Amino acid sequence: MNVNIHGKQTDIGDSLRGHIIDKLEDTNEKYFNRAIEANVTLSPEGHSQIKTHISIRVGKDIMVMSDAIAHDHYGSFDAACEKVAKQLRRYKKRLRDHHERLENSPEEHFIPARDIVISSDEDKSIEEQEKQDHSEPLVVAEMTTNIQTMSVSEAVMRLDLSGENALLFRNAQHNGLNMVHRRPDGNIGWIDPEGNQSSEPLKVVSG
Repeated sequence: MNVNIHGKQTDIGDSLRGHIIDKLEDTNEKYFNRAIEANVTLSPEGHSQIKTHISIRVGKDIMVMSDAIAHDHYGSFDAACEKVAKQLRRYKKRLRDHHERLENSPEEHFIPARDIVISSDEDKSIEEQEKQDHSEPLVVAEMTTNIQTMSVSEAVMRLDLSGENALLFRNAQHNGLNMVHRRPDGNIGWIDPEGNQSSEPLKVVSG
């Protein structure tokens, strides 16, 4: 597994770097042993804390992400790494089944799409926001992405692993576009538009 470690406005010494690499490799070997790449970023948070962000690619388009904040570098990283380990432990069998399924059936079905980042209106005045309402939103960045075909249960797993708020996917059962999203009550919502075969407007999956 390739491990990339970055420090934003903070120094990463050899001892900490070795600790990060050893712990990530141990976690990967214990729970999955097929991770491709890990990225770790440590940065100051507030006046006296350190934030760690970890992202690990455990398969094509499957990411495990976690964040943690503590008063020192080691505590911050260890807390974030424990969150990763908890997720890998929870989905250990399903991740291995998914990997084996792709090896036996490498053909993938996806829809190419644009991933557009739109500027937030938080820093704009009321007058500027009113003008923006009558025009196209300001595009900050534009990337390409793939809308993957998968089951609802796999979409829920991917959403949980990534820490994202929503995931658009193509339902393998009827090939219609679906979305799973994280609800304020902690559960995961599943949106299946009318017109899809055997669809229901909205379902809630326990989180």
